Amino acid sequence: MYHHSPGISFFVTCETQEETDKVWKALVVGGSVLMPYDQYPWSKKYGWLNDRFGLSWQISVGKLTDVKQKFVPSVMFVEQKFGKVEAALNFYLEIFQPASLQGIARYEEQDPDEKGRVKHAQFYLGDNTFMMMESSLPHQFDITPAVSFIITCETQKEIDYYWDKLTRGEGDEVQCGWLYDQFGLSWQVVPSVLTEGMKDPEKAPKLTAAFLPMKKLDIAVLEKAIKE
Repeated sequence: MYHHSPGISFFVTCETQEETDKVWKALVVGGSVLMPYDQYPWSKKYGWLNDRFGLSWQISVGKLTDVKQKFVPSVMFVEQKFGKVEAALNFYLEIFQPASLQGIARYEEQDPDEKGRVKHAQFYLGDNTFMMMESSLPHQFDITPAVSFIITCETQKEIDYYWDKLTRGEGDEVQCGWLYDQFGLSWQVVPSVLTEGMKDPEKAPKLTAAFLPMKKLDIAVLEKAIKE
């Protein structure tokens, strides 16, 4: 139903140029280049591509300590979403705790975009690193549910909290624990009892029959299904 797009890419930090070269050469086969593999002000070697499966990657040589994790989801707002990055940052930093903003780089006078808008932002939700960018230039893509973010919850209270917070405003409930937030990002709010139960061949069919009719997942109903 959904196709991958550069609206959500994965930023990969390699600590040597040898590794960066190797990763780029492997991923570019059968893929398409969005930004040439070259030297840029922010990296001695960087490139952005879609691999042969359509998944979007930003490959960069740098220090892993600067980003804290090898693979970082990077969200890009274009077209009608341009100019909304700061609102999105405030939205996510309020919902997820602990959370913090590492820093924002803004477009300057010499940049080919609107001065003051967000060129790049890095932030943390819990132990996870995220990046966000925005561009007013013409782009033939948007964020799609081909990539979603899973929130694993231990209690119904947790599920209710994230579901209610993320669907507020122009967010939307989908099915089976899926939702869209007001910025178009796709989330799965999932109880750990479902994640663990689906590994069991006997429990999985019962759980599937129980959660398919649901939008927001109900732990009590899922637990009851396992026991029946």
